[in-house]
Amino acid sequence: MSKLIGIDLGTTNSCVAVMEGGECVIIPNETGGRTTPSVVAFTKDGQRLVGQAARRQAVTNPERTISSIKREMGSDYRVTIDGKRYTPQEISAMILQKLKADAEAYLGEKVTDAVITVPAYFTDSQRQATKDAGTIAGLNVQRIINEPTAAALAYGVDKEQAQKVMVYDLGGGTFDVSVLEISGGVIEVLATAGNNRLGGDDFDSALTEYLAGEFQRETGLDVHRDRAAFWRLREAAEKAKIELSAMLETQVNLPFLMADRKGPRHLEATVTRAKFDQLTEPLVQATMGPVRQALADAGLRPEDISKTLLVGGSSRIPAVQAAIRQFLGKEPFKGINPDECVAMGASLQAGVLAGTVNGLLLIDVTPLSLGIETVGGVFSKIIDRNTTLPIKRSEIYSTAANFQTSVEVKVFQGERHMTAGNRLLGNFRLGGIRPALRGVPQIEVTFEIDTNGIVHVSARDMGTGRQQEITITASSNLSQAEIDRAVREARAYEEEDKRRQAEANTSHEAETLLYRAAAVMKRCSREDRKRLDEACARLKKAVKSRDGARVAAEADELRRMLDTLDPQGVQT
Repeated sequence: MSKLIGIDLGTTNSCVAVMEGGECVIIPNETGGRTTPSVVAFTKDGQRLVGQAARRQAVTNPERTISSIKREMGSDYRVTIDGKRYTPQEISAMILQKLKADAEAYLGEKVTDAVITVPAYFTDSQRQATKDAGTIAGLNVQRIINEPTAAALAYGVDKEQAQKVMVYDLGGGTFDVSVLEISGGVIEVLATAGNNRLGGDDFDSALTEYLAGEFQRETGLDVHRDRAAFWRLREAAEKAKIELSAMLETQVNLPFLMADRKGPRHLEATVTRAKFDQLTEPLVQATMGPVRQALADAGLRPEDISKTLLVGGSSRIPAVQAAIRQFLGKEPFKGINPDECVAMGASLQAGVLAGTVNGLLLIDVTPLSLGIETVGGVFSKIIDRNTTLPIKRSEIYSTAANFQTSVEVKVFQGERHMTAGNRLLGNFRLGGIRPALRGVPQIEVTFEIDTNGIVHVSARDMGTGRQQEITITASSNLSQAEIDRAVREARAYEEEDKRRQAEANTSHEAETLLYRAAAVMKRCSREDRKRLDEACARLKKAVKSRDGARVAAEADELRRMLDTLDPQGVQT
């Protein structure tokens, strides 16, 4: 059986971990980084880049670079590159493929199974979209778990003392807060709340807009009209945000940002922490509403919380920590790495599923209420928010009109009393009902939420026994046929990536041989120099042809010649 890995699929950065020798180990990427930028790019020659390579070229290729795609999961958003439309699931799958490849390189074996984390406040369609992304990437997603819960797993696995913990998770694109009880290896989620459209990206945007305004005030140039310039400015704003977590002020210097009739115009600005706090104060306060809601739903007061765990890179912002300190009356706990703890928790859950971690039980909850639409557009709740998972619950309904032979079941998720204010997850029709006066037929509607938080709904006419059921997939999600197509394309991309890698390795080897040959030529006979020169010419021609077999053959020929003339190898 292959190793089961844990993946934190983040908005800004992603991370992958595995259990080895009873310990969580963060798997580095090919450059040694412990996290990988969640960025995908397509070069003009059709090459696909993921991670740090994609981020490095973003300034010069902004139109073909995709970031923060996690915010669009479960929506009908599409990215068009070279006439091809990509779903958020497909872009996310490219990131997951990269993490999978890094894990396989590290472990030295094929990886097929994973536990993937999602924000606690992700809706059913967003969770299903994340699972679909895993499928497209060639992963069997064994479990979807909430990010704050994963962080608590990473923190609480060895904690024997019973305690109530709050997890404050401010990531790149989403915000979650969960209240959990940890006792004797059991981690129970008491309540969760959050905002799927609030995160570090918004802090970056606030500073970016301020700097853009200052630049326009000084130069009259609108940086929004130049995508490359805007991307440079946004990158500088993100860097300044990070620096202001440790410094009271920072410099933003962008030479040659734009040009006008006067020539190149540069951006030079000093940003103080006080100014940054002023710009982002509404965002910090926006996180405190869900904090209060989660505490209230758990039936707790601030003094009941033993520790607050900070998760997500943006939780390092001093103003964020000050707001938490003021509300709870105690310092937030900083003993876990906010960038890595979610992946570590996911790998612990993977260890539980694989049987390598014992004595640990995770009890999670559903973040939003679920129910159906009844007469007048009223939302009839069947499962309340913060109900422990897995859960199965039924309610009896009837027809709204005389002699009705079918009913349409519309499934909604949310907290508003009217369905117009909630999210439609899906709908289906139950037919074959015996004609009768309204209110007479008995229709049992059953909701079941599995451990991944994915919803299954069924309706049964108790008079005839007829039943209809669906696994909820919102209209914006992919059909099975679309998933199968995306899987095929992902495999084709994987083969193309392997071919390109092999070409790069062959070219590198050929270049090394040519350097060695140049050094050997300096100290060999005229006749041998001529033979080497001809062999080098043939190899260079083969490299230009991009014929792998031809390059390998010519490289082997030159290597044999060099090994004869220079058996010890050239010392450099």
